Formats: sequence, structure tokens, C-alpha cells
Amino acid sequence: MKVLVTGGMGYIGSHTCIALHKAGITPVIYDNLSNASTKVIEQLAQITGKTFEYIVADVGDRQALTSALKAHKIQAVFHFAALKAVGESTQQPIRYYQNNVANTLTMLDVMSLMNVKNLIFSSSATVYGDPQYLPIDENHPISSTNPYGWSKVMVEQALKDLAASDKQWLTIALRYFNPVGADKSGLIGESPKGIPNNLMPFIAQTAVGRRDSISVFGHDYDTPDGTGVRDYIHISDLAQGHVDAFLNHQSEEGSYAYNLGTGQGYTVLEMIKAFAKTANKEIPYDFAPRRSGDIACNYADAGLAKRKLGWQAKRGLDSMTEDTWRWQTNYPNGLE
Repeated sequence: MKVLVTGGMGYIGSHTCIALHKAGITPVIYDNLSNASTKVIEQLAQITGKTFEYIVADVGDRQALTSALKAHKIQAVFHFAALKAVGESTQQPIRYYQNNVANTLTMLDVMSLMNVKNLIFSSSATVYGDPQYLPIDENHPISSTNPYGWSKVMVEQALKDLAASDKQWLTIALRYFNPVGADKSGLIGESPKGIPNNLMPFIAQTAVGRRDSISVFGHDYDTPDGTGVRDYIHISDLAQGHVDAFLNHQSEEGSYAYNLGTGQGYTVLEMIKAFAKTANKEIPYDFAPRRSGDIACNYADAGLAKRKLGWQAKRGLDSMTEDTWRWQTNYPNGLE
């Protein structure tokens, strides 16, 4: 079976390609390289022993997408191609809606025309907005506090409506909490272009000497140490969640949503201290004002995924920091 992995050279997409390969599913990578490098293909070949086919194109390119689905006889799409920085989305909302929503609708239309009606969608815990209760389960009301989150809400609604209108469709939205870590080989990991928007690569780049210090956004939240609490999940656990979701539902139709998280929250300062222990060095940080759209606490109830998919996160904080540090020391400047 061949599946198209949009954004497959990116952080989450590349690790999911490994999990797909291990499950006997062949990924065909589709990426516009806006936040990735073709060097990922070489790294994946070292890890898996397989050189994956890839297409450099945009999801909004109808002709390229149609050709990819047809030429490779694609049976499902794993959709990771999205902009993902909360702060940036508040400054560039139209860019986020164009890329994350409009391009996804174009993709869904092409998939319908090509009769490829299985989609695993990279969603986010930001669809829960400012949490009304913790831990957050899938019954929590949907909303958002920023354009990035709203883009995920909008696509999830479109997927529900699509599945309701056409009973041949299977759509699965996986609501990530905070992916961190790297493949245990140390050959691929998170390597954002420019200034990182997520905490862990910022910590790792500071530890390796690429950055002077970490900016901790907000230290007056109602949390144990005043810094934000998040549910961090190892990228390899997250990748496996995509495969488990697809295999458990591939003979079904309808629209589904699952949380992928650990249920354990850590503060920003706890993450910095844990990484400092792994790297065996002090990691400097300073406090900065809260970012627009950020919330105090966010962690998952992932019980539904365990009950329905047989999936649960297996790797703890030590694995998250050790695997990240291995990747960062192997490639201090990323694959570039």
C-alpha cells in the first residue's frame, strides 16, 4: 500500500515515514521545502534502508497533486503540510488561513475527484482553546485563542462535513499536544529554519551553543513555577499514533478525532532543567512577556486512543531529552 505524506520531509512527517515503513506501508513524500530539506531523504534511507520517492510541490498545486495521486496509485493521505507557529499566526493570519485551510480544501477536492478518500490529518491541541477543565478529553468544547488554532478548527469542521456528505470518506484528526525528541538513531530531528517557535529546539540550540539564552515567555501564570505547563510527547510515539489510527480504521468510514499526548504536564523551567541534566551543562534563560495567544496549562486525557486504537505514549522525559541531545550534537546546525 502506498500513502502520500504531505510535509513528509518535515519534523513530524519524516518520523511518521519511519513508522509507516516499519508497518509495511510505503510512504511517498510530498513537500514544498518551505521548512525542510531534501537531505532528509538521505537520512531516512540510512535509518530504513529504503530511499523513499518524493515530489517537490505545494499542496495547493492541483495539477501536481493530481499527478502524484495518480502516478503512485495512492490509497490514503497523511497530511502534515501546515504552518505551525502560534505567535507568527497572530501576525500573519491570512498566510496561515491560506496555507492551512485554503490549500487543504484544494487537496480534499483533488482527493475526492481522484477517489482517494482516506485522510489522516495533523491537528493540534490548540483546537481546545483556553482549557475549561484538565486533563482535556475529546469531548472538550472546540475553539481557539489564535489563528493557527482556528485554522485547525476550520479544517476539522470541513472533514466532519465531508465525511457526513459522502459515506466513502474516512477522516481522522489527531490532536497533538507538544511533540519533542528525535529518532533514536540521531539522524533526524527537529530542525526549524530560522528562529525556532517551539521550546525544545530552542533549548537544544542554546545547549549546543547556537543561541545565547532561552526566552521564557511569561512567568506569572497560575502554575507551580509561573511558567506555562504543556504535555510533551516523544515524536516516535506520536508517529506510531498515526499508523495505529490508520490501521484501526482503514476498513471503516466516518470522521474521528483522537488526542495524542501523555497526560503529564511539565513547566517550561522543568523542561530546561531536565535538558540541562541530560546535556550536563547549565542552560541560560531569561524571562520575556507572554506571547499573544498562549495559555497557562494544556495537557491531555489520551484514554480514547488507548481504548480504541491500543495506542499510548511509551517514552518518558529522559528519552525526550536524550534523543534530542543526540540529534543536536550530531547535527549542531541541522542538516543544512
